Amino acid sequence: MASLFELPITHIKGIGENTAQLFHKLGVYSVGQLLCYYPRTYEDWSNPVPITPFLEGNVLIKARLSAHFITSRLTAGRFISKAQISDDSGSVELIYFNNKYISSMLKEGEEYYFFGKVERDLSGLKMIAPTFSPVGNALGLHPVYSLTAGLTNKNVQRFMKEAIKLLPEKVNDPLPSFIRQKYKLCNLKDAMISIHFPKSLGDMQKARFRLTFEELLTLNLGLRMIKSHKNTSIPIHIPKDFSQEFVEKLPFTPTNAQLNAIKDCMQDITKGKYPMNRLIQGDVGSGKTAVSAAVCYSVAKCGLQSAFMAPTEILAEQHFKTLTKFFENSDIRVVLLTGSMKDSQKKNTRKMIESGEAQIVVGTHALITDKTVFYNLALAVTDEQHRFGVAQRTKLLSKGNSVHLLVMSATPIPRTMGLVLYGDLDVSVIDELPKGRQKIKTMLIDSSKRERAFNFIRSEIEAGRQAYIVCPLVEEGELSLASAEEYAAELMLSKFPDLPVGIIHGKMKSADKESTMRKFAEGEIKLLVATTVIEVGVDVPNASVMMIENAERFGLSQLHQLRGRVGRGSLSSYCILVSDNKSEESARRLSIMCSTDNGFVIADEDLKLRGPGDFFGSRQHGLPQLNIADLSDFSTLFESSQAAMDILDFSPDMSSPELKGLRGNIKRLFKTTGTQIN
Repeated sequence: MASLFELPITHIKGIGENTAQLFHKLGVYSVGQLLCYYPRTYEDWSNPVPITPFLEGNVLIKARLSAHFITSRLTAGRFISKAQISDDSGSVELIYFNNKYISSMLKEGEEYYFFGKVERDLSGLKMIAPTFSPVGNALGLHPVYSLTAGLTNKNVQRFMKEAIKLLPEKVNDPLPSFIRQKYKLCNLKDAMISIHFPKSLGDMQKARFRLTFEELLTLNLGLRMIKSHKNTSIPIHIPKDFSQEFVEKLPFTPTNAQLNAIKDCMQDITKGKYPMNRLIQGDVGSGKTAVSAAVCYSVAKCGLQSAFMAPTEILAEQHFKTLTKFFENSDIRVVLLTGSMKDSQKKNTRKMIESGEAQIVVGTHALITDKTVFYNLALAVTDEQHRFGVAQRTKLLSKGNSVHLLVMSATPIPRTMGLVLYGDLDVSVIDELPKGRQKIKTMLIDSSKRERAFNFIRSEIEAGRQAYIVCPLVEEGELSLASAEEYAAELMLSKFPDLPVGIIHGKMKSADKESTMRKFAEGEIKLLVATTVIEVGVDVPNASVMMIENAERFGLSQLHQLRGRVGRGSLSSYCILVSDNKSEESARRLSIMCSTDNGFVIADEDLKLRGPGDFFGSRQHGLPQLNIADLSDFSTLFESSQAAMDILDFSPDMSSPELKGLRGNIKRLFKTTGTQIN
């Protein structure tokens, strides 16, 4: 099988250079890649149904062409072809657009199978461009592939049959026999044949499980290999753990989860063989900053520097104030460095950084410019790690030698996906909220109760508090959705003319967004109308209400992140979800938001309902593209993780000859990300 990945796709009968170019658009260059181009779904050609007057939906019909095609010209050079098919029960009109070959492909009086959607109008039953096959061809499941212009599903099926003929009599299976036996997996050749041309539903399911399992196992092992080779340099030595001294100075008692996270970090930097590479993952308001401050304290007490990078200036300023307060009764100097500071301020701050006078440096991307030189950087901390690319993180680490890395994220990720998403990081989870934090009361209303919600928002603002109203991003033509700018204008004019209302959305200039958020944080703006740009924002403890319009348009994890903007202090806080969508799925999703505030539970539910798109949509984490596996398939993900441990127990460095095929799989899978695995 491995050698087929080296065989150009033009080796397949019927594929010339032009057709090969079409497959290249799909990322298919070799015979092996074509065999791994799996169907996106299947048409069930198992049970033909008779043509009855009430026939509707996707069906398979066995019928004869009872009247030949009549072709008529439409505007702009287009044309339409119509014909009749019938059986003993009734007839259906076939309609094809711009298909000049259809009349020669179907012969009057001959019987065919037709698969497609039957629709009914005043003139009778119709099928628009159904797929068809002569009677006598095998019934069963027919594969349906993702296509590009110029490729038809029939052609892909034909080429796939030719590709399968090139499989050797005995295919070397990359999975060792003890893994196949333990997890009840069919062999690779049977899986490859049955995934494309299954003889039964059961055969297809067995093939899919085998191939999904193999792909997740390959991903799992590859990430473990990357992690084990991530940074083998000798770390900067932190000789003593001062974290307990820091904890004792805090004006509050940290949660057990915070203490455990601090312990994990201090173990890494004082006793680890390699530089720390750790993620602190915790819900909004769980106390991640206090954990990072404890680590920064120990680093500073050992005479070394820490850099704390935030994605926005206002967030950097917030962290600067928080850390300054943490260290106000110590001899540790905290400084702020951002792009908008005056040149003289930046110059003075950089002098303190280069001389070592500043032990903790908080800032934005200004930290990674060439002008910023550290005296002895030992620890890099990044907040909201998904907002930074790998290159930016690498640039920050390059400011010192073998720097320890601590990244923080409030984005809830399902526990089952932790290894997959953060394969190159050790993970500490903070799953407790500090004492005194108010639970956010979440309720779902429809638009008929919007006026009451406005009255409630006014009462909160008159009591000295602040509020958010969030609108979804508006796509062209979606006039029914609330547009942030139009909505804000309406609120200013008719609902809250006497209150200072601000607006913030993604198309504003960064400086304008920063200015608006600063005014809101300082209490100058009482009501902020925003899109999801405030999903990751500043801490405004005085904000007690958030109202989210068209709430069904957001993912659960996104709603949870938004909701986390309120309830940041001791005030009773509220989240009002507004939706007129009555669908069962929408009701289920939004009821989850009202029933729990646990980010990990919500993330699990979000993944089950929406799939992994929310977590991997931008491919920002550098994960390879999967051909068949679904990361929301928890049971297979878990089993493949267990199998990875079995393999590493059998051969810790994967050097066993029995694992040669699996090593090849790993190289091929990660090659698309630019990651070289030896």
